Amino acid sequence: MKSDRPKVLHTLAGRPLIEHVLQTVDGLGPASTVLVVGHGADQVKEALSARHHLQFVVQSPQLGTGHALLQAEPALGGRTGTVLLLYADVPLLEASTLRRLVASHESARAAATVLTAMLDDPYGYGRIVRDGDGRISRIVEERDASGPERAIREVNSGIYALAMGPLFAALRGIASDNAQGEYYLTDLVADYRQRNLKVETLVLDTADELRGVNSRVDLADLARVIRSRKNRALQLAGVSIEDPDTTYIEQDVTIGPDTVISPGVILEGRTTIGSRCRIHAGVRLTNVTVADDVTILDRSIITDSSVALGAAIGPFAHIRPNTVIGEYAKVGNFVELKKTTLGRKSKANHLAYLGDATIGEGVNVGAGTITCNYDGTNKFKTVLEDGVFIGSDTQLIAPVRIGKGAYVAAGSSITEDVPADALAIARGRQQNKPGWAAARRAERTKDKG
Repeated sequence: MKSDRPKVLHTLAGRPLIEHVLQTVDGLGPASTVLVVGHGADQVKEALSARHHLQFVVQSPQLGTGHALLQAEPALGGRTGTVLLLYADVPLLEASTLRRLVASHESARAAATVLTAMLDDPYGYGRIVRDGDGRISRIVEERDASGPERAIREVNSGIYALAMGPLFAALRGIASDNAQGEYYLTDLVADYRQRNLKVETLVLDTADELRGVNSRVDLADLARVIRSRKNRALQLAGVSIEDPDTTYIEQDVTIGPDTVISPGVILEGRTTIGSRCRIHAGVRLTNVTVADDVTILDRSIITDSSVALGAAIGPFAHIRPNTVIGEYAKVGNFVELKKTTLGRKSKANHLAYLGDATIGEGVNVGAGTITCNYDGTNKFKTVLEDGVFIGSDTQLIAPVRIGKGAYVAAGSSITEDVPADALAIARGRQQNKPGWAAARRAERTKDKG
């Protein structure tokens, strides 16, 4: 990955790579989950610290897959059941596939069951070698394979279901006489066959789920696959996605039916969008709750906020964290809100900044209005009560409260509270000096002469 960050912590479609695997595992309801860590172990543990039931074991030094699994013996030794062995850099495996693997393994009462697939180009994978009866006899790694063995198209995924009983004793007997000098888990297959323990395979119809990540190129390729899965699932659930190839929707996003998503939209985190919404081109929403019948126009950005029924946002609006947009409210062109509540049917249609503000129902905020909420040390609140009208190019210098139904004249700098139903005017008196401009022009012409 050419990175100081452990590979499994690189982000794939909005989640660390390892989280894709762990969330798939969560869906299986395992009795326990053990994570074998090595390189960057402390970083991985910290990143997964919220998973309180996850057990960690450290592999040091890293001496191969067999050695890695052996490190889990203190956590698993003495228990019964099936061990499902997965890899943190293989994120596309689906829970349904893993359920099939476990069910096949347990119904066959096998000591080991290997997940395999057929590849047109099997280079780099371990090959599945079968005996004359078509049963798996051993797995040979690419570096150790002969010419005929390298021609085999069936490959080892590295995903296993393993009976607990014979497992750890067998792992301790694995040798490291191979090109890498490592303890290969694949040697377990030949060992079990020699001991007349049952080894089975489950062959996948396609190897797509087995794709792993070894570079940033792989990361981008797999992100496309995950996005495509997500977009397709949403479309089948009644969401219109006009251009799936340019629409980025992360895994935890939910969208109601009859919502239309335009090209270039990015929906991140735990964003929830209701029904019959219209999300126009270039919008980015991160951890946003959007109710039904909302329109968000082009190039708007909303983060960690909520938008209520029937509201309209944008274009080019910026809604920053902790903002609440009320029902049927309107936020227009180049309006920025931060930590603000905009009440029902209130509107700020043009070129405004509203920060640390509580704005009631039916308020009109004119173009160019700003809340001056920061004095260089502290943030202060602005309150606009119901029915307030704020004229264009007004500065509201917090802390300040504008009473219910009050008007503020355009161009005012408001530093004091305004009573309900009052008109506030806070600007210098205009003076007109007849003939001044003509006299100035004449004087400048004389000077040039």
